[in-house]
Amino acid sequence: MRRLPLSPALLMLAYAAVGLAGCAPVTDAPSLARRPAEAIDPRLPIADRSAALPADPALAAALRRIADPAFAQARTVDAAIARAEGLAATAGPPGSESWISAQQSLSAAVAAQEPVTRAIGEFDAAVADRIASGARLVPQDLAAVRAISGDLAAVDRRHRAALASVQRRLSR
Repeated sequence: MRRLPLSPALLMLAYAAVGLAGCAPVTDAPSLARRPAEAIDPRLPIADRSAALPADPALAAALRRIADPAFAQARTVDAAIARAEGLAATAGPPGSESWISAQQSLSAAVAAQEPVTRAIGEFDAAVADRIASGARLVPQDLAAVRAISGDLAAVDRRHRAALASVQRRLSR
């Protein structure tokens, strides 16, 4: 194959055409002008005025309605655990009548705690639904959520520790 020689003038014309093609106007390019958000100094602290917002009384009432049965049931669970502890303290060896009776009492105490466990799940679901819905949670709402949640968790921890203690005593 034979190469055709390119004249320097033709070569310069080709380079000029390519160079001018890059200078064509772009009609849909974004503007390089400063946007309003760029005028804000990022070092300035942002004032949190959310503490002044009023709490949602309906939220606190709804969360209390979910938690109150658990708090009411806590006394029943405490009594069932006390019965199980008493029977476990006097239980004979595994498989004996007294040991079986203590195991059944422990099972009754665990079953009595079910409303507390259910209330914790419903409480968490209600708060998660509130967050997922995009509804506001002001600091006062969050304080109410934390207080009720903390009270539920304390009851649950106390019961679980007592039930575990009875279980350890019976599994000796």
